[in-house]
Amino acid sequence: MTDIPNLPNIDWKDPALAVRLKRRNGKDNWLCWAGLGALGAACLTLVILLASLLVSGLPAFTQTHVTLDFEILAEKVPADDPGKGKFRTIVRDAIYAHFPDITNRREKRALAGMISNGAQYELRDYVIDNPDLIGSTVSLRVPVSDPYDQLAKGLIDPQTPEENRRLKDAEIANFDALADKGLISKPLNLALIANADSRFPELAGLSGALWGSFYALLVCFLISFPVGIAAGIYLEEFAPKNRFTDLIEVNINNLAAVPSVVFGLLALVAFIGWFGLPRSAPLLGGMTLSLMTLPTIIIATRIAVQAVPPSIRDAALGLGASRHQVVTGHVLPLAIPGILTGTIIGLARALGETAPLLLIGMNAFITQAPDSVMDPATALPTQIFIWADSPERGFVSRTSAAICVLLAFLIVMNGLAIYLRKRFERHW
Repeated sequence: MTDIPNLPNIDWKDPALAVRLKRRNGKDNWLCWAGLGALGAACLTLVILLASLLVSGLPAFTQTHVTLDFEILAEKVPADDPGKGKFRTIVRDAIYAHFPDITNRREKRALAGMISNGAQYELRDYVIDNPDLIGSTVSLRVPVSDPYDQLAKGLIDPQTPEENRRLKDAEIANFDALADKGLISKPLNLALIANADSRFPELAGLSGALWGSFYALLVCFLISFPVGIAAGIYLEEFAPKNRFTDLIEVNINNLAAVPSVVFGLLALVAFIGWFGLPRSAPLLGGMTLSLMTLPTIIIATRIAVQAVPPSIRDAALGLGASRHQVVTGHVLPLAIPGILTGTIIGLARALGETAPLLLIGMNAFITQAPDSVMDPATALPTQIFIWADSPERGFVSRTSAAICVLLAFLIVMNGLAIYLRKRFERHW
């Protein structure tokens, strides 16, 4: 039996020892409370951020509408070509019919301004889809203009002095008269997702930005995913270990930390200046984002491959498998969860990037969603930038709503990464 060395005599009842123990435990408690305080401050900041976005963005998810009766007269809408009808006049006549006492030209112009400029186009499209309505009266719900939408949502206070608000007392009274008749409603604002951008806040939507981001991420994935995996596997499994490969590895790690605006400048010079690719196209945006995500995917691939136990490689080689068979049949299937996680996180980062897309022109005013990767388009982050820079009050809530949509996509993508990792993860 091993002899226990003589320990010094410790008087556990010594008051000085108790003081030292209390001081040491106090420092441990202080460090614990400091960590909890930091964690609480971070959570509180996140809650405040999300709460402020939701409070300011919720009004954009509803849109104020007014229900009017439109007389589709044959003399105003030709049956052979309904698209050439005088729908603007029809919309004005519909609102004038509720206020027959208003005859002053200026007051009638203000009354017509209650209806959104897009109402005539919605009515036109509705009649084109239903030409049998010509010669009849149709009841249709159309959006009001932005000032009245702000009024209905309580963002314009009628108690504010008249000279300090956008709507006069008479205009507010006319709107209240329609509300008393039950003609005003605030349904879910489907146009926020279905419409493309517009200079009128009540008509602006994210359709063009959503499709632009989708096409750009698709191009980014098709380029960076196979190239990143191939580069990572080569560097980890086949490349000789020498100074040249060490230099490549260091530069890949450095590229992962390069500011995104640098990649935008590179794309501006190379893709637009040298190769002449069209500005604002999702193809160009996807190629630019792929430059950013490639280092992330390569690093994630190498880490995932390194995590595969060497015994699996040795067992496969011992059974006569070639190195190619070892990688494709054993190492890569086991590394796929980590590779997919790194890829989705890289794409999620690319989805939220703004600076490189601004440099290649994906912040243009586009009024329709792109049909292909070559059509001009915006992206979600650049659309947020455009709306945040707009002076109209209605774009304030839409900016916050667009940020909420972007955050929702990021949360979904990160959740998908966690799911795929758990789904395909193998334990050994």
